[in-house]
Amino acid sequence: MRKTAVAAVLVALSACGTATGDGADTTLSLVGFAVPKAANNAIQREWAKTPDGAGVTWQESYGASGDQSRAVAGGLPADYVHFSLEGDVTRLVDAGLVAPEWDKGPTKGIVSTSVVVIAVRAGNPKGITGWDDLVEPGLGIVTPNPGSSGSARWNILAAYGHAQAAGLDAEDFTTRFFRNVVALPGSGRDATTAFTGGTGDVLLTYENEAILARQNGAAFDYIVPDTTLLIENPGAVLKSADPKAVEWLRFVLGPTGQTEFARTGFRPVIDGISVEVPGANDPANPFPAPRTLQTIAADFGGWPAASERFFAAETGVITSIQRETGKS
Repeated sequence: MRKTAVAAVLVALSACGTATGDGADTTLSLVGFAVPKAANNAIQREWAKTPDGAGVTWQESYGASGDQSRAVAGGLPADYVHFSLEGDVTRLVDAGLVAPEWDKGPTKGIVSTSVVVIAVRAGNPKGITGWDDLVEPGLGIVTPNPGSSGSARWNILAAYGHAQAAGLDAEDFTTRFFRNVVALPGSGRDATTAFTGGTGDVLLTYENEAILARQNGAAFDYIVPDTTLLIENPGAVLKSADPKAVEWLRFVLGPTGQTEFARTGFRPVIDGISVEVPGANDPANPFPAPRTLQTIAADFGGWPAASERFFAAETGVITSIQRETGKS
């Protein structure tokens, strides 16, 4: 993304509304998927130092992305949502809660990005080097459940995408992958907790989740595969939101907000962010470019098409594989 993105974001957000004055007696409700809580809390602390954010207090709810989206659609109060998948926001558009133009800015509604990585036990005792090792007999994989977790869908499509790019039978590869799954926790954070608690040999996760866990003392290694998938997490202000939420989103997409995302392992959505990231494989160069970086848009036709093809309740490719392998 070009360095003009910040200015363009400010223009785009101005069209959503404005907020003036201090934040005294303002409480904003943030509903999000589990993984970015630490980043959001760090950004909140920085925003509180500004005139726009001073005095604002927060009510927060974090959990599996799909569950959180359905909760907001069902009436859970929210001013701002930060989900794993585009579809979890479009559900709220369909419910009349988020404006249809939520994704028209220069970042297309994306507030944080990452890539799918393979976490392994310290010292890599199984000698894992990439995707093909994950389908060898006897390996135990932990990944969240695609039925509830957005991060799970990114993970599984990354594995499927590797097989496609390598000229393999992608459905057969993914079936063998699921046969090695030993735990399907409800969210990305629950999957990390299970892995650090001793379950499995391998964890599929976001790069940022691996980095944050290592920052917090977790003793495991992680591998950025040669072929992986760009994870794009959307954020949106609800139509009924306090106007302060617009200023919050403006701050999230600016240099300070994106720096705080980077500090907790997320890849910035704007250029010009340079920060050392403890917990990364190379803290001075925390976000190496994979040899092949796939995207949902270019390699899977976008989320509407991917959701229908892979995760439809009865006919989805992944749903069917889970059912056939008894891993649902």
